[in-house]
Amino acid sequence: MFVLREVFELPYEEIAEALDKTPAAVRQVARRARGHVAARRPRVRVSRSEQERVVERFLETLRTGRLQDLMEVLAPDVVLIADGGGIAAALLAPLHGAEAVAALLARAHRAPVRFDTEPVWLNGAPAGRIDLGGEPSVVSVTVEDGRVTRVYIVRNPRKLTRLDAPADLSR
Repeated sequence: MFVLREVFELPYEEIAEALDKTPAAVRQVARRARGHVAARRPRVRVSRSEQERVVERFLETLRTGRLQDLMEVLAPDVVLIADGGGIAAALLAPLHGAEAVAALLARAHRAPVRFDTEPVWLNGAPAGRIDLGGEPSVVSVTVEDGRVTRVYIVRNPRKLTRLDAPADLSR
């Protein structure tokens, strides 16, 4: 409803008819959605230098695969989300907690294929590229208080088609 109203500027009555709702209900949902969008936390709450430092430390711990090092860089309530798009192996549900996330990442390092990481810029923020047996993935993290609180891994090859292509910055 929110996108139909805010982006496509459809009248409340038209949205209500399409969704079998009353115009008042559609207005209420749109008002609440605008409030949620306005209250959303800033995307990055730390300085760029701290984000870069923590991302590099995180990537280094991935390179070594040492469980204790991973535990130190991850926040206790860290959440890992992986997107394979149904094409590449990924998690079916988010993984919660430093122990579970660290164990999974340490296992990936011990896979019987070549494991490489390198820092990259992704969506204007420091991130990492992981090559596991020649298959690329990207990992971005959210940092709070010097530790990783969210790990997003994209393995879906359809989303990575332009990973190595130069960005077109023209308007």
